[in-house]
Amino acid sequence: MSIVNQTNLHPNGVKPSPTEVEEHLANVANIDYNNVTIQYNTSVPALYEDALVYESGSAISSAGALVASSGAKTGRSPKDKRLVDEPTSRDDVWWGPVNTKLSPEVWQINRERAIDYLNTRSRLYVVDAFAGWDPKYRIKVRVVCARAYHALFMRNMLIRPTAEEIKTFGVPDFTIYNAGAFPANRYTSGMTSSTSVDINFQDKEMVILGTEYAGEMKKGILTVMFYLMPVKYNVLTLHSSANEGKTGDVTLFFGLSGTGKTTLSADPARLLIGDDEHCWSDTGVFNVEGGCYAKCLDLSVEKEPDIFNAIRFGSVLENVVFDPITREVDYYDATLTENTRCAYPIEYIPNAKIPCLSDNHPTNIILLTCDARGVLPPISKLTNEQVMYHFISGYTSKMAGTEDGITEPQATFSACFGQPFLVLHPMRYAQMLADKMAAHNAKAWLLNTGWTGRSASKGGSRCPLKYTRAILDAIHSGELADVEYEQFETFNLYVPKTCPNVPAEILNPAKSWADGPADFGVEVGKLGTLFAENFEKYRSGCSKEVIAAGPAL
Repeated sequence: MSIVNQTNLHPNGVKPSPTEVEEHLANVANIDYNNVTIQYNTSVPALYEDALVYESGSAISSAGALVASSGAKTGRSPKDKRLVDEPTSRDDVWWGPVNTKLSPEVWQINRERAIDYLNTRSRLYVVDAFAGWDPKYRIKVRVVCARAYHALFMRNMLIRPTAEEIKTFGVPDFTIYNAGAFPANRYTSGMTSSTSVDINFQDKEMVILGTEYAGEMKKGILTVMFYLMPVKYNVLTLHSSANEGKTGDVTLFFGLSGTGKTTLSADPARLLIGDDEHCWSDTGVFNVEGGCYAKCLDLSVEKEPDIFNAIRFGSVLENVVFDPITREVDYYDATLTENTRCAYPIEYIPNAKIPCLSDNHPTNIILLTCDARGVLPPISKLTNEQVMYHFISGYTSKMAGTEDGITEPQATFSACFGQPFLVLHPMRYAQMLADKMAAHNAKAWLLNTGWTGRSASKGGSRCPLKYTRAILDAIHSGELADVEYEQFETFNLYVPKTCPNVPAEILNPAKSWADGPADFGVEVGKLGTLFAENFEKYRSGCSKEVIAAGPAL
């Protein structure tokens, strides 16, 4: 068998000579192209056809998207992610609960297991594409997988090369071998389950076993960028969204799930550079990806019109429930998972900026939190040291009632707003962020989209979206930087006394707390203690100035 890409089939049916891709895969991974049909950069319609014919659970939605099932795993498996303990990266990696060591010997076992499985397939899909929109820093990524759904997913999420770029693509900088339908041997040394997602920075490869959740590939590339860009190029990788105003001003948005990152960065008055992964270089900001990976639970055209309308032919819907007759998707049905998703090319968003980069440096840095305790102000201006502290902390809330035994909002922390994907110590990213902010005179803000007056569990109300948008408008116009500020107790944050189109009484929670100042003091002290306890794990790698920027208890 031979490679299939609709351009090299000999008209008389004679098998052509091995292609460059086939030879490379045979040489580096022993992929037997004589027994496996290699389908290279397959067209979208052909991937649809293969998914419908060969992959259980596949369908076409009424809107034209490919519906796919990821099987038993409907989300990432962060506890099964491992980095190979090898000499080129060993001293840079932040080893611990996020980055677990994998011996080179076990890496070889897992890699061989994946290759053996891929060689048993009748067809393999190979996708060659780029990560990073800036040509100076982009990397060539090759994905080798056994499912059409995975190929279409990565075709959407990576940056699609032109026909001319394909001709000169050559050897990839990084290769993913996705054998997710085949389990890891959990009795192998270092394995804790039948799932293993392994990255080898020296060999520039990633191996996936035991999970068919496509997001592992996307976040694997982000992990690679979190290592490669800072270490090799002194470029800062960020788990953030970004947009650009009419004057060229760029804003970065950081935030965990539920904080409003997607909603607030999707501003009709601004161009979307990207919704999730970016790099900040010496010349500006660029998106890592060529697509978006949006959550679909409770999605509607009224709430998120751009995302809803991007779900059409060429998009991939994961693990959604749909009517078997009409093929209409029920976005409110979480029977299969609450983590229903759609992957689509970024050009499906009307106000996307193509190419997805800006030659301007960020003017504003927005750290988003959703404080369900109602303690943090709706908006605070941060010093550089406070930026580093709150960036490393990555705070938001888990709501009361979401899990058994949770009777009040629970603090959730994720370093740099992307802890599962960090490779270096959080302080290294935080210092790079602060240095770039100082060099380019960027302003930083802590924007709380959570509750005011009281905690959510005690009858407080969430800050209305219209006020949050008014705050953001005042940041972008520059008006908020010029008003009078006061200091907020314990956290020592700088809070504006006024903001255009926002009631002054909600700007400082200490003044609007329903149960009086004494009760507020207790609550702010509780949250400050949680911040301090969380920060202990990073203290040894942080400067005394950053440590001092935390709550004063």
